[in-house]
Amino acid sequence: MNKNESKYFNTALKMDEALLTLLEKKDFDFITVKEICVAANVNRSTFYLHYENTYDLLSETISVLSERFAESFRKSDFPQKIGSVQTHELYLITDEYLFPYLAFVLQNKKAFRAICSRPDLFDAEKSYKTMFDDVFSPILSRFGVPEEEHEYRMEFYTKGVSAIVMRWVARDCIEPIEKIASIVKNCVGHAESGKPAEKLPQQSPPDSQT
Repeated sequence: MNKNESKYFNTALKMDEALLTLLEKKDFDFITVKEICVAANVNRSTFYLHYENTYDLLSETISVLSERFAESFRKSDFPQKIGSVQTHELYLITDEYLFPYLAFVLQNKKAFRAICSRPDLFDAEKSYKTMFDDVFSPILSRFGVPEEEHEYRMEFYTKGVSAIVMRWVARDCIEPIEKIASIVKNCVGHAESGKPAEKLPQQSPPDSQT
């Protein structure tokens, strides 16, 4: 990254931080470009050099938050455990990384709540990419799921988990994290028996009608 790129990035980061600070004081719909510029100590022309509007900034801010979570996740030892634990102890969705993620959403619920009005700005696939690369895909491989199916399953899981999380945010996160984690696990096949969907026997297709 050269000097100009670094300056551009740092200015954008200042505006991300300014938006997060303002979200602690008021709802997103009432935050103006002027307030963001004052909080970030930049002028309006600088703002519009980076973004088309406040929603554009909001989308970037969510990405920055997600990257921060991903970075903290990379520092944990959970991804390294996947290759060593027994398959009967392995689950696709586990509290070990689900709880920290939900706590992260709760901590930043005002930013996520702002996204609820513009769900098209939330790139679920990008937000969950780290967990897919470091957790979901390796676990699917351990379960014997063909690699060519991973992308399709990831699409299913990310859209489903994202929908649950955003519904929770829309309800102002009134349910405890433990409740939402339980819902997510049940929806992806972590049944009460303790067996994930990938471990359940596959049903034979019904006989075709002739």
